[in-house]
Amino acid sequence: MTERIRRREAPAFEEKETNLFVALQEDGFFNTALNDSNQYGPHTMIILLGIVATITGAALLALMYIY
Repeated sequence: MTERIRRREAPAFEEKETNLFVALQEDGFFNTALNDSNQYGPHTMIILLGIVATITGAALLALMYIY
């Protein structure tokens, strides 16, 4: 049975033996989050989502008080 939607191959990444923060220092925050340069890509993407949601919420709250 063939799949209707073919799976893409997993991106190449380096397996890090260190923790998340050391891996982010070595590969960079955005490179890890957006390019999955190591195994902490999904964790970093969740952190990025929290940052973007916080900025969006603060902007909407500021607009609510202005108008």
